[in-house]
Amino acid sequence: MKKIGVLLSGCGVNDGSEIHEAVLAMLALDQAGVERLCLAPNIPQRDVVNHLSGQPMAEERNVLVEAARIARGEISDLSQVTAADLDGLILPGGFGAAKNLSDFAVAGDKTVVQPEVERLLREMHKARKPIGAICIAPAVLARVFGELRPRITVGNDPGTVQALESFGARHVVCPVDDIVVDEENLLVTTPAYMLGPGLKEIVVGIEKLVRRVVALAG
Repeated sequence: MKKIGVLLSGCGVNDGSEIHEAVLAMLALDQAGVERLCLAPNIPQRDVVNHLSGQPMAEERNVLVEAARIARGEISDLSQVTAADLDGLILPGGFGAAKNLSDFAVAGDKTVVQPEVERLLREMHKARKPIGAICIAPAVLARVFGELRPRITVGNDPGTVQALESFGARHVVCPVDDIVVDEENLLVTTPAYMLGPGLKEIVVGIEKLVRRVVALAG
């Protein structure tokens, strides 16, 4: 049975993984009949946000511990996972991708990707195993693989598009219910909540992404 990793970045759109996107991707993997492995880096969150008020909180939280909420406790420390353990990998969106998996939210064109995240992404690419990224998570792929000129989508925000293109990525305008596939680099992306507006719209693109990642996994 194929095993697809789901790389989480915490729990909650403002400081971790976007829960809707993560759960819809996990559901689509179940429906595809493949095994999933949730994983996250064992690092402090960049910040903690009160999702009721939208205001920062004076707390410290751990990305792996928070991501375990979405995974119902069945989650692996990213540092213990290699490309040999997986047939494919999917990164849900949420600000955690731009705060915890990378610092794109604060660094822009100076973005640095978390070392264990970059390590696994490069291992997956070297092994010719597919990677899917949802919403803002393609920013992580753009930074890691910029020299390869990857084709990706990240919605239509001009500033975000400009930053990703500064890394070397080639941005493709894509509706919320579709995907962009870079066949050469085995990257699959969809805008999801970068465009919205709701669950019934984003689920179409996410399901297409999951199906294509599973198919590319061979």
